Amino acid sequence: MLARVANRLSELVEDIHSVNVDVDNRRELLTLQIVDRNRTLHPARALSDGTLRFLALSILELDTSAHGLLCFEEPENGIHPERIPSMLRLLKDLATDTDEEVGKDNPLRQVIVNTHSPTVVGLVYDADLLVAEPCEVSVNGRRCRAVSFSWLEGTWRQDMKPEERTLARGKLRFYLNPLAVAENMEDEPPEDAVTQQKTTRRKPRRVKDRSDLQLFLPNIPWSEDE
Repeated sequence: MLARVANRLSELVEDIHSVNVDVDNRRELLTLQIVDRNRTLHPARALSDGTLRFLALSILELDTSAHGLLCFEEPENGIHPERIPSMLRLLKDLATDTDEEVGKDNPLRQVIVNTHSPTVVGLVYDADLLVAEPCEVSVNGRRCRAVSFSWLEGTWRQDMKPEERTLARGKLRFYLNPLAVAENMEDEPPEDAVTQQKTTRRKPRRVKDRSDLQLFLPNIPWSEDE
């Protein structure tokens, strides 16, 4: 079991050699430990939040007796951006494969994740995405705050409820490409002379202004009618 956990963890976190449990019978204490490729031992308390999260989910995935609903808030927290796709794959593997029969190798599990990360939103399957928006509803004649959920067109959710309004693609336009928002929020030219004089100094260059990096920045095409 520990070898399988180590193999799964090594797919998500580099420099993992093995996972073991130190048994202290005198103190009646069990300590989870990670051994890296240099054979250096790291107790669980010395691991980063991201590694601990990967480790916990890797163990849960292999526990076929674990079933039910798993709610996960902002899985991107404490995770290096390079690891976000790995985290999402793990969460996807935790959930029941709906194309297979539920059984020992495919326990009945549902995973619900909330996020504010454009990266996470851009990487999840379109049919899995629900967008929450604040709204108001009337309850016994009183206006109350609530949350409405919408989904993208062309998914099974639209097929199930064709009368419901789907999420316009344009609403995700700036969310998926936050640099576009920054581009549209440039400061207006200053009016007073003193401020104008200050602006004559050379402005510091931003990362997104570097010509050698612009090819790597988000560039998502959108139609104007969305």
